[in-house]
Amino acid sequence: MSEGQERKGRGTVWVKQEVCKGCSYCIDFCPTHALQFSREFNAKGYHFPVLERPEDCTGCDNCGLYCPDFAIYGARWKDIDAKKAQNA
Repeated sequence: MSEGQERKGRGTVWVKQEVCKGCSYCIDFCPTHALQFSREFNAKGYHFPVLERPEDCTGCDNCGLYCPDFAIYGARWKDIDAKKAQNA
């Protein structure tokens, strides 16, 4: 998510598309079902996850905890803002 985009939900996720192997653990274990596979393929030929319903994301990082390749992680907006304020 880039600066200036409207925030939805209580958190967001970042995906390292080139690292993802399409195992679906992040999608399977997302408690709010905010993630889906993309229609696109990465360079390895796998569908990677996308935040399909950002309004449902809590930033809990279950996706990151279950990812065997550390290809995704989540964060809560309040934690992101606190970190930015600390670094300012």
